[in-house]
Amino acid sequence: MAASAIKSGTLVTLQELNPSSPFFKQGASLRVTGKLQDYDVESASAIVVDDNASLKIDTQHLNVNIRPGSIYQFIGELHFGSGNEAILKARVGRNLDGMDLSLYHQSLQLLRNFIDEQTNNGRQ
Repeated sequence: MAASAIKSGTLVTLQELNPSSPFFKQGASLRVTGKLQDYDVESASAIVVDDNASLKIDTQHLNVNIRPGSIYQFIGELHFGSGNEAILKARVGRNLDGMDLSLYHQSLQLLRNFIDEQTNNGRQ
């Protein structure tokens, strides 16, 4: 069976997307979640925030109703625009209103701990 050309989006928080992060590279396939702070209809670009971190999202290929103030999750590839600005070119977007972001972060950490434990147990 042929390998899939589209990679799954690695779960990352917006706080983890900084220049020293291993996820912060051209073409990285990522899944990010945050509150939609701003949306420009003409350029189809959105800004999502989580605490003090933010990321620009290119939504031109999405067919989703975008509402500022709502919580969204986007899956796409990271690219860098002018001035080395990080932009996620989204291929999937969904509204997650009602989700508790704090609980989401806790569950993400528990998932990572579990994967680390399983990986370490397999090496013994």
